[in-house]
This record gives sequence, structure tokens and C-alpha cells, in this order.
Amino acid sequence: MNLRRLIPIFDSSVSNWALEARLLRWLTLIWLFVGLVMLFSASYPVADGRHDDGLYYFKRQVLWVFVSLIGFNIIVNLPLQKILGLAHWFLLLFLALIFVTLIPGLGKKAFDAARWIAIGPIPIQPSELIKPFLVLQSARLFGQWERISWRVRLTWLGIFGLVLLGILAQPNLSTTALCGMTIWLIALAAGLPYKYLGGTAVGGVMLALLSISIKEYQRKRVMSFLNPWADATGDGYQLVQSLLAVGSGRTWGSGFGLSQQKLFYLPIQDTDFIFAVFAEEFGFVGSMVLLALLATFATLGLIVALKAKNTVHRLVAIGVTVLMVGQSLLHIGVATGSLPTTGLPLPMFSYGGNSMIASLIAAGLLIRVARESSEAEVVPLRKPLFENGRRRRAFHKNRN
Repeated sequence: MNLRRLIPIFDSSVSNWALEARLLRWLTLIWLFVGLVMLFSASYPVADGRHDDGLYYFKRQVLWVFVSLIGFNIIVNLPLQKILGLAHWFLLLFLALIFVTLIPGLGKKAFDAARWIAIGPIPIQPSELIKPFLVLQSARLFGQWERISWRVRLTWLGIFGLVLLGILAQPNLSTTALCGMTIWLIALAAGLPYKYLGGTAVGGVMLALLSISIKEYQRKRVMSFLNPWADATGDGYQLVQSLLAVGSGRTWGSGFGLSQQKLFYLPIQDTDFIFAVFAEEFGFVGSMVLLALLATFATLGLIVALKAKNTVHRLVAIGVTVLMVGQSLLHIGVATGSLPTTGLPLPMFSYGGNSMIASLIAAGLLIRVARESSEAEVVPLRKPLFENGRRRRAFHKNRN
């Protein structure tokens, strides 16, 4: 592989990509850039207060971005068939790591949830890293559903069930719901019988209700979502402060870096509620621009899916689109009080290396599908000089 392709600005092959692939690449890089700018603003006060360095989180995020972009460029330049052939190994690896987080002493806790494994100074969150590989393996399974035996079907459905149960046991209901909905929508797009889909949907809802009834903090979150002002300084505090931030933005926002709620009023402002800071600083207009970016990404993702001739590739495109856009909308729904408070990061905005890696790998998969789905290669704007020279010599030869 050409090492220059690992760095986006030096990848000379981009001019030969299909139009959708080039547009998705630019959209991803714009999304990433805006996310880094927003993280700088949202994290500065808390980083300065905790570490006496306002750039503490931003500098670490930039390092994760460089690592993630290497993975991103490997994905966009690697044949999808090879990636699909490796997906199940990564899925099984991260499934094992999910259960390792549940072992006392090995799993690193935060907010009463064991979701990380500390490898030296590097925290690994397998429930984030497994997402793109869950999409790949789901697309591979449901795309070949009619051609495989029930033994293989049940084996992989059981593995998917273990993934969801492992994440739920951490506990992480929001990520469990996101992964479950992504698998279910991929199965729906593959045309699985409604009797299977209906039964799975009912089972998923029942499992979520059981989790909420058992976990007191989840139950309190649902109750505070229904009326956050009833306990504005207790269980409803996060949502109340988020709503104050969103409302304070009004039409045009307070201006970049001028959010008041990020000054230790809004909790976890650089991760779970980063959209609230964005809405306060850029207002209704800025929020609409962000939603337009998500709508454009979703539209291009669906166009890529419709153009894909291979069923598995089509399902990969649908799964990635659901994952990226769906997670973004869930995050925005939480910040605006439309959904119960959960711990979902905003892709490419929220602080966290695991989320950044998963997001850019997922975006790279969609671009790879777009590249392979093009009916013909794009003709370069300029022909190589040696080719033009050969044509001139052939022309003069024919004249003579």
C-alpha cells in the first residue's frame, strides 16, 4: 500500500473516486473539523479547572484524530471484501473485551458503569469500538440469509445477543439500544420476514423495560425526563442545564467561546452534552446547519446504498448511515429534552478516542462502499503527459 494514502491531503487517488465518495469524504472532514473546533470551546474551562491546562482534552483529541485518520484511510483504500473477511474476528475480540470490563479490578468504572479497560494510560471502550464491526457482520449475515444454514444463522444471532447483553450489563442501556436498533434496521433492509422482526422488536422493548425496572438510576432518568423541573437540582439537573443552554442560544447564538453554561453549570459538557454548548454558541441557525449536514450525510448514504449492486455492500451502507446519523440524532434528542438522558457521544464532536476511531472507521466504510458501487471510474481532469505524447506521435505517424 502507498504510504502517502494514509494521510488524507496527500492521497492523490481521490480525483478518480466516484462523486458520492468524494462528497462523503469532504463532508466527513468538514464534520470532523467543526467537531474539533467545538470541542476546543466546550472543554477549555473544565480542562483548565481540572488540569491547569485549557488545551488538555483538545490536544489529546487531536492525537486520537491522527490515529483515527490512519485507520480511515486504510479502510477507504482496502477492498471491502477483505474488510468483511476480517470483521468477525474483530467482533469476537471486542465481545471478549466487553465481558472483561465486567470483571472486578479489570473494568474501569465511571458514573457507576464499568465500560473501560485501562491499558496503561490508554482507556479502551470496547462497546464503542465494536459498532462498525457489528454493522459489517450484520450486513454479512443478513445479506446472505437465504444461502446459509440455520446453524450459522442461530450462531451469529446468539453472538449478537451476547454483545447486547454484555453492553447492557455494564450497564449501558443507550449503547445497547443503538446497537440493537442498528442490527434490527439492517435486518429490515435485508427483507427478513416480519414475524422474525416483530418478535425481535417486542423482545428488545421488554428487555429495555426490564432493565429500567431493575436499575434505579435508569428509572430516575426516565422520571426526570418527563418533568425535569420537579427536581431541578437533583435528578433533573443535567437536563435543566442543557435546556437552559439550548434556550440561551436563541436565533444566532451567544458567539463562539461565549457559552455561559459550560462554566461549570452544565455537567459532562465535552461529551454527553456537547450539543447543548454548540446550540448556545451558534443558536437555532447553527443547529439547523448541523442538522442539514446530517441530512446531507444521510441522503448520500442512501444514494450509495441504492447504487450498490452487491446486497451485503448495500446493507453496510445502510448500517453505517443508521449508526452515524441515528447516534447523532439520539444525542441531540437528549440535549433538547426530546429523549431521556443517556450517555451517547455526538460522533466526531464529543471527547473520546474510542468514539473518534469508531466514527471515522464507520465513515470510511461508507466511502469504500461508494467507491466500489460506482459504475465506472471517474475520468481524471488531466491526462498523464506520457499518454498525451504517445497520442501525438501516433497522429503524426498516421499522417506520414
